[in-house]
Amino acid sequence: MNALVPDYQMPKPQIGIMDGMPLIQAVGNTPLLPLRRVASHISPDVKIYAKAEWFNPGGSVKDRPAFNIIRTALFEGRLLPGMRLLDSTSGNMGIAYATFGAALDIKVTLAMPSNASPERLAILRALGAEVVFTDPLEGSDGAIRLARQMAAEQPEIYFYANQYDNPANWQAHYHSTGPEIVAQTSGAVTHFVAGLGTSGTLTGAGSYLREYNHHIQIIAAQPDSSFHGLEGLKHMPTAIQPGIFDPALPDQTLEIPTESAHEMVRRLAREEGYFVGISSGAAAAAALEVAEKLDSGMVVTVFPDAGYKYLSDTTLWV
Repeated sequence: MNALVPDYQMPKPQIGIMDGMPLIQAVGNTPLLPLRRVASHISPDVKIYAKAEWFNPGGSVKDRPAFNIIRTALFEGRLLPGMRLLDSTSGNMGIAYATFGAALDIKVTLAMPSNASPERLAILRALGAEVVFTDPLEGSDGAIRLARQMAAEQPEIYFYANQYDNPANWQAHYHSTGPEIVAQTSGAVTHFVAGLGTSGTLTGAGSYLREYNHHIQIIAAQPDSSFHGLEGLKHMPTAIQPGIFDPALPDQTLEIPTESAHEMVRRLAREEGYFVGISSGAAAAAALEVAEKLDSGMVVTVFPDAGYKYLSDTTLWV
């Protein structure tokens, strides 16, 4: 991972390139929601909150890095007129690319495992994205390999956004998610928990929080095995490790079983009224595991998306 540059500034888009884009103003500043009933057993001096990232215009936390990756590429002249944006995705990042691509008249091509939920595929088709399917048994790594191959074979056609290695990914969270958490908690956050996918959320927001207050604990959450049902998350020891991932950053890494995440998804819906996705269930399970060991403090996590893209998974809701 590139070292953090304290005076780094978000790149300014080319004059006029993003005029008339109200979507820009809708990215970030998502609500911070409390966990109450599912956390009723923990110490009353411990609070748990989650950033509700489905309030972003594309419906997920991925709007933050997708917008910054596109903005940076336009500013640096790497995404030229007529080129297609290419990347691998498990769904949410692709939807974010397609959302901003439609608004900016940028064509989007996505490598994606063929077992992605039909809801995600329907959204991508509605937004006009081109999808190239990969072997579901290879997971997100198979999509990464295909995207790399396509970019290498036709560099004149594709701008390879490369979300797993692109520093604009974590920088988006360093300059938005992290500062929002500090502002929304009045600086009282003591523990930050984030799932590991590209690791952009953990790396960016975690780095900002570490600089803000070195006493804040940074906790990563990942699936407990290479074969899992936590869409969007990676088991780092057995996966292609993202270039932006800093394994020295988290103070602790928790392994979350698929079943625990699924159970938490159901509990959040029925006990809190939070209809969230599978990675949000994993984040909540990890945050509760942290909170259960505290006598006092404030645990903040991130709910990457809502549950609407998972309705076809009937086993999740029984």
